[in-house]
Amino acid sequence: MAKKPHKNKPTSKKYTKYKIDGDKITRERFCPRCGPGVFLMNSQGRLYCGKCHYSEFKNKSEEKNQSKEDKDNNKESKENKKDNKDNKEK
Repeated sequence: MAKKPHKNKPTSKKYTKYKIDGDKITRERFCPRCGPGVFLMNSQGRLYCGKCHYSEFKNKSEEKNQSKEDKDNNKESKENKKDNKDNKEK
């Protein structure tokens, strides 16, 4: 029997669950049932824990603010990736 080829797994994005404000590092929302080691996922107007299936629903005003922040964070991460690629090529 032949060996199965190795499949590359996607890397975790745990760095997205933290925010840096000056000298302080703050955690995003974590699950109140599971504790501070398990973060809540932002999904379609709610926060969801994949481990214990706990969910919190957001208000519409919170969703609008969150979506603006997400867009800003995505722009910053894309710029950082481009800078990293440029540095690797040099």
